[in-house]
Amino acid sequence: MKSRVLILFAHPRFEDSQIHKALIQRVRHSRSVHIHDLYEIYPAFNIDVYLEQRLLNKYDIIIWQHPVYWYSIPPLLKQWIDLVLSNGWAYGKNTHALEGKYLLQVFSGGHTEQSYSQDGYDKRSLRQYMACHEQTAKHCHLNYLPPYVIHDAHKLSAVDTLSFAHQYERLLNQLIETDLSKEDFSKYVYINDWIKS
Repeated sequence: MKSRVLILFAHPRFEDSQIHKALIQRVRHSRSVHIHDLYEIYPAFNIDVYLEQRLLNKYDIIIWQHPVYWYSIPPLLKQWIDLVLSNGWAYGKNTHALEGKYLLQVFSGGHTEQSYSQDGYDKRSLRQYMACHEQTAKHCHLNYLPPYVIHDAHKLSAVDTLSFAHQYERLLNQLIETDLSKEDFSKYVYINDWIKS
């Protein structure tokens, strides 16, 4: 059975992002993918918690797609996590609303992959900076997939941008069609390396 994918898209300046425009445009017409633009729906940050929880119930794979802001996530997505993944629903005694679902982070960073390394300027990989979200997934009984990452996003050529968009579409199609097991992904730091050509 095909998996259903929910993209929780959080970009405070979407109009300025060539890469996220390309990614969203490429996957927006898939029947198995629903794009939920948090900044469009909640411009005043007034999140409808029950609506969001009902939405999560309908999907097998949840994607947090966002740019990296100061080594973390945009503020609206953080507020979404704080409110929607609540005690008594997403975690807590005898609480398993999200159990068995998968979480994938899709994010763009402004520096090179070498910069996001122990020897580089940023000293850690982007996955290491997102470790708190990996732990959040575990706490909520979600299976955390290795993230899909785009480095040096501000300097991508038009050709590279299109290539990432095609790769993203291929990734989602493979996730939709594959019987997922978290063990299949344990050897990958980034899911970019898992995508089959």
